[in-house]
Amino acid sequence: MTSRLKTTYEKEIVTKLLAKLSLKNKHEVPKIMKVILNMGLGEDAADSKKLKSCIDDMSLIAGQKPIITKFKKSISNFKTRKGSNSGVKVTLRSSKMYEFIDRLVNIALPRVKDFRGLSSKGIDNSNNFSFGIKEHIIFPEVNFDKVDKIRGLDITIVTSSKNKTATIELLKEFNFPINEKKN
Repeated sequence: MTSRLKTTYEKEIVTKLLAKLSLKNKHEVPKIMKVILNMGLGEDAADSKKLKSCIDDMSLIAGQKPIITKFKKSISNFKTRKGSNSGVKVTLRSSKMYEFIDRLVNIALPRVKDFRGLSSKGIDNSNNFSFGIKEHIIFPEVNFDKVDKIRGLDITIVTSSKNKTATIELLKEFNFPINEKKN
């Protein structure tokens, strides 16, 4: 079964972007390749109970089990050791990716307190869009009563766009609240 957002992309968004970006072929239209969710743990990474609660929360949010990321090198100022836990990460593709984007845009982002839109400055040189969420409890899957600590979440949306304007137009068609006045 395909996601509602994927069928909308294939039937409506592709034709709109063909006209807006003045492209000749539908295969030139930018698309979302994958979504990467990252939650850094900081000092809590050494505690196995807190690590397990973060894994449980992230698997509820993403719909699949995250992997535990490790530090690549030791840095004494940050009190990190090479090979010790640093956080959890999930990469979403295909149908789970579209379902996550649908829940993010329509349910989670409107629940953010004093939300004024996402800055268009989050687009990097590879035309991928990254932004952070300060509270992971905005997702309805996470039970607020069972959360031991409110954590932040980094979200990166990897696109196949050739330039920044194409990335912004793609995200706007997916109903992302991009605020271009924040620049």
